[in-house]
Amino acid sequence: MDVPEFLHERVYLLAYDTERGRMAERWHLGYLVRAGILAELLIQGHLADATGGPVARTPAVADPLLDGVLQQVAGSRRRTWQHWVSKGSGAAAREVRDRLESGGWIRVEHGRLLGLFPTAKVTVRDTRVVKQLVTMASTALRPGRPASRLDPRDAGLAALAAAVKLRTVRPRSQWRAVRNRSDELSEVVAPVPKALRKAIQSAEAAAAAV
Repeated sequence: MDVPEFLHERVYLLAYDTERGRMAERWHLGYLVRAGILAELLIQGHLADATGGPVARTPAVADPLLDGVLQQVAGSRRRTWQHWVSKGSGAAAREVRDRLESGGWIRVEHGRLLGLFPTAKVTVRDTRVVKQLVTMASTALRPGRPASRLDPRDAGLAALAAAVKLRTVRPRSQWRAVRNRSDELSEVVAPVPKALRKAIQSAEAAAAAV
């Protein structure tokens, strides 16, 4: 079963609940996707970790979505990884959604809630793709094979899923059992998973304070 090439596209589909027929991480999806983009840029060697945050290692990327984020980092003063996970997270989710729709991976039905607020119902056209991604993440989470010997996108997929305790991969109560392994996998795309957790915690704290 073929799956999308890029990590941010994979994490978007991994967040789809095949039983309920909807996205499982609607509130955190933007952060998850944005983290996937940053991790993909790390894997491809376009970004590197430096004191204070990411730095650009190449002038451009052929893919326009990835290049947009690379240029943001390159054109800014040094900022934390958490900042870049949060920045434009909502737009990132929409861009990846639109790309997956154009590629035939998903179907999007647009509507309006109460006739006012725009909505978008996402349906994965072939749920076997999601199941394949769940298998890839679950296999990476099994102890034994060193994380450095795994496909970096498999390790990154599992690490990002662990960062948000993605329930499409395993129940939230079972994530603690694989914490050591998920920490090991996180090193493959470090420090993105940690930044993802911090970004979500910060957003939740801000929402609770309102």
